[in-house]
Amino acid sequence: MLNFPSATRIYVASEPVDIRKGFDALAGWVEANGLDVYSGHVFVFLSKGMTHIKALTWSRGGFVILFKRLERGRFRFPARAPGSRTVTIDATELAMMLDGIDIQKVQRSKVWKPASQGIDARV
Repeated sequence: MLNFPSATRIYVASEPVDIRKGFDALAGWVEANGLDVYSGHVFVFLSKGMTHIKALTWSRGGFVILFKRLERGRFRFPARAPGSRTVTIDATELAMMLDGIDIQKVQRSKVWKPASQGIDARV
């Protein structure tokens, strides 16, 4: 449904936000937390009741808001560090969140990475 370039970061507010907030109030929250609202990154907010989610991004001269309400169940916050105002997730995790999946319970395979020293990758 949503496609973001791999360089796009997705930040989830680690505390519930008043979901009635519009473009300017959400952009103000982003800036108040030291992030660049005009970066093209995606900023995700969950309601207190965890049934509503909003995502804010900047695209070609204007803000875009994605808004979803779950009819049953609740959204879940991703795992977060104590004291952190945001959590960074990837596009796959955002898609799972939007489907109502608890991404803390999802287990991923380990990602293979080549050794950084002493190995010629062309061999």
